[in-house]
Amino acid sequence: FKTVTHLPPFMGMMLSLGIMWVVTDLLHRRKTAETRSEFGVLGVIRRIDTPSVLFFLGILLAVASLQTAGQLRDLAGVLDTSIGTTTEPGIYLVGGIIGLLSAIVDNVPLVAAAMGMYDMVPGTFFAQDDFFWKYLAFTAGTGGSVLIIGSAAGVAVMGLERIPFGWYLKRISFLALLGYFAGIAVYAIQRWIIFG
Repeated sequence: FKTVTHLPPFMGMMLSLGIMWVVTDLLHRRKTAETRSEFGVLGVIRRIDTPSVLFFLGILLAVASLQTAGQLRDLAGVLDTSIGTTTEPGIYLVGGIIGLLSAIVDNVPLVAAAMGMYDMVPGTFFAQDDFFWKYLAFTAGTGGSVLIIGSAAGVAVMGLERIPFGWYLKRISFLALLGYFAGIAVYAIQRWIIFG
């Protein structure tokens, strides 16, 4: 969508939602009012978690604002000068830091922010589908489990199952952190075995 229209991906999601709304209303227009209200888009919207959807739309909008203002590029510059992202150890460190940040901030905005921080330049660690992006997907997804608030799923489970933040912090966070670092070690070993 972005390649063709040059619009942000969330605009494509909203367009898809609008198209689904029209198609669903056309499919159910001759049915009873009860069926239309149950299977129509309004009935579905009543059952979805609208605050979560608005949360993600807001986060993506905020990340796009930071990218447009140049803040993400500045952050990438700071990481490049202080840590160095031209070497593999530097990439491991930057990805690991971003992964640990996903325990505090949801992984979706962090990955979106990282996409705004680094250009996908061929021949570098940041080339499309290259090392950094695969590693970032792992660290951001796994690092969110260190704290229960690190992912939307964790927040949802916290509300549904009444899991207190302190209980998770005492009993699960350390194990999740060990798993996070063990996963990074396995990732590094696999990369070393495959690419030398």
